[in-house]
Amino acid sequence: MSILDRFTVTDHVAVVTGAGRGIGAATAIALAEAGADVLISSRTEGQLKDVAARIEALGRRAIVVPANLARTDEVAGLAQAAYDAFGRLDIVVNNVGGTIPNAFLDTDVAYLEESFHFNVATAHALSRAAVPLMLASTGEGRQKSITSISSMMGRTAARGYLAYGVAKAALAHWTRLAATDLSPSIRVNGVYVGSVMTSALEFVAGVPAMKQQMEEATPLGRIGEAEDIAAAVLYLSSRAGQFVTGKLLEVDGGIQEPNLDLGLPDLVPGGLPVETPS
Repeated sequence: MSILDRFTVTDHVAVVTGAGRGIGAATAIALAEAGADVLISSRTEGQLKDVAARIEALGRRAIVVPANLARTDEVAGLAQAAYDAFGRLDIVVNNVGGTIPNAFLDTDVAYLEESFHFNVATAHALSRAAVPLMLASTGEGRQKSITSISSMMGRTAARGYLAYGVAKAALAHWTRLAATDLSPSIRVNGVYVGSVMTSALEFVAGVPAMKQQMEEATPLGRIGEAEDIAAAVLYLSSRAGQFVTGKLLEVDGGIQEPNLDLGLPDLVPGGLPVETPS
C-alpha cells in the first residue's frame, strides 16, 4: 500500500454533523473525495442539498437529514439512519457545536449548561448510538473512528469565552476518556481548531484592521480555511492515522494564545465594569 493510499476511506460510511457549511461541509466533501459515502445533517436543508450535490459529483452517495442537532434524540438518530441507508457505519465526525461569547456576569448556570449540552452531550449521544453499529460493520481494512471538533479555547484562555472554553475543554477530555473505553476497536480523536474563516468569523472579513490583527497574531500569518480542518479529520479517520487514538491535533496556525480580543472591560469593586485603558 502506498502512503497516499493510506489517506483513502474507500467505501466507508461516515456521519458528519453541522455539515451544511464551514468545517462540516468541507469535511463531508473531503471524506467523499477520499471514497466515503456520507450522511450529512444540520438545521438547513437547502445548504445540505448543496453539499450533497458536491458529494454526488464526486461519485459518492449522500444522505441529507435536516435535524435540530441541539436535541440529543435527533443527533443520536443519525447513526441508525446512516446504517439503514448504507448498511454499515465506520466514521463519525462530531462537528456541531459552538457558543456565543459572553461576559462573566452574563454567564449564568443555564448558559453554562446549554454550552455543555450543545458541545459535549450531543457528541456523546451520537457516538454512543454509533458504537454498536460501527462494531457490527465488519470488513478487513475498515477504519472505525470518531473525531470531535474542539477548539483552541479548550486549552487556552481569553475573556468572554468561559462557557465555550469550558465546554470545548470537556469535549477534549471526553475524547481521551472515550478513546480509552473504546480501544482497540474504535479510535477516538479530536482537533483543536484555531481561527477559521467560517460563518462565525464572517464579520472579520469586513473589518480589515481586525483581520490584520488576527493574522499578525498568528505565527503562520493567516486565518485558517475549513479545508485545513477537513484534512486533519481525514487523516484521523483514515489508515494514515491508524496508530493514533486519544489525541487532539492542534490545527491553529501555531497560536499559543487567542488572536482576537473581544475588548471586554475590567470589573472593579462594586461589580461595575470599567474600560481598560488602551
